[in-house]
Amino acid sequence: MAIRVPRLVVASNNPGKLRELALLLAPLGIEALPQSAFGVPEADEPHVTFVENALAKARNAARHALLPALADDSGILIDALGGAPGVSSARFAGEPKSDASNNRKMVEALRTQPNRKAHYYCVIVLVRHALDPTPVIAEGAWHGEIVLEPRGSGGFGYDPYFLLPERGMTAAELPLEEKNRLSHRAQALAALAARLSER
Repeated sequence: MAIRVPRLVVASNNPGKLRELALLLAPLGIEALPQSAFGVPEADEPHVTFVENALAKARNAARHALLPALADDSGILIDALGGAPGVSSARFAGEPKSDASNNRKMVEALRTQPNRKAHYYCVIVLVRHALDPTPVIAEGAWHGEIVLEPRGSGGFGYDPYFLLPERGMTAAELPLEEKNRLSHRAQALAALAARLSER
């Protein structure tokens, strides 16, 4: 029998991510509410893996909102940088968090690198309550390469620099519907939906 989760709190304050997740969850019949609606404080993300950080965020949101909670932890992994920035993608250039600073640092690090292959990775965790012993976990990856000049005005984060060679476009140039079908987050959510229906 499928698990029914009509309303949940999304453990994020990132406006781009919240919009993307709300659009992706709507077809599943799930109303996604931002954690700010419940005054949920930001969770610490001290871990070195995406899954541990996502679990920490989901449990924190569920504890404060008293609702099922969904959290993702995602980032970009660049081959020439040994997988960096990875879990530190949002703070690659330090505090305060800034997409522009992160992208500048990435471009400078790759300027003389011939290999600019990279992939976005996302893990999504759903907990039914803060102490849920069997969280539902799903992941997705989206492969491409980095360009040194930004292209496109859509998306957020590293999207203007993340080229999809088979499309000839960056993630920021893709129509939103196409991005929401192809992205690492879309793949992880599709896997999550399949797991929920199995259970």
